[in-house]
Amino acid sequence: MAYPFALPDLAYAHDALEPTIDARTMEIHHGKHHAAYTSKLNAALEGHPDLHGKSAEDLLAGLDSLPDSIQGAVRNNGGGYVNHTLFWDVMTPGGASAPSGDLAAAIDAAFSSLDDFKAKFQANAGGQFGSGWGWLCVDADGGLQGFSTANQDSPVMRGLTPILGVDVWEHAYYLNYQNRRPDYLTAFWNVVNWDIVGARYDAAQS
Repeated sequence: MAYPFALPDLAYAHDALEPTIDARTMEIHHGKHHAAYTSKLNAALEGHPDLHGKSAEDLLAGLDSLPDSIQGAVRNNGGGYVNHTLFWDVMTPGGASAPSGDLAAAIDAAFSSLDDFKAKFQANAGGQFGSGWGWLCVDADGGLQGFSTANQDSPVMRGLTPILGVDVWEHAYYLNYQNRRPDYLTAFWNVVNWDIVGARYDAAQS
């Protein structure tokens, strides 16, 4: 997808992820926050027609080559656009409880076990000071890396392919969990769409 970027539709109803994520949070998060990143990214690019054919991922990967005047806006709003698009995609109501196939083997190889991976993922996301994200990514060698990023910084900026991400900005969970970020992160596993995460892993390998 390229300019003008459009807010992606959700593949499920606002209340489909309850009780993990409540309907009101989904309405605000998708319809207000993600929509704002989308419109502000378009505004930043409006006067730069030479960039209109690039995907948001390509813009982030080549951030240093963009005009200085829009680098900050693309970093923040392009990151917000890409990060949230992945976030909605990797969640589903009633999904598989665990990864399978090549992804399951890769997680075991990189993190010893699924439980150890979950603990590391939650520690990264839970330990992110202030706003940010927790990630599972594929690197250039096909290996898995887990870490967190601040604000709307995307792993794409590091040359990595994100396959699972969790938003730990307070607007993602505060209505339901208040200051209990660890509870939100524990509940997150109930709605992870491991089929999509596995498909993203397979795509990154090819």
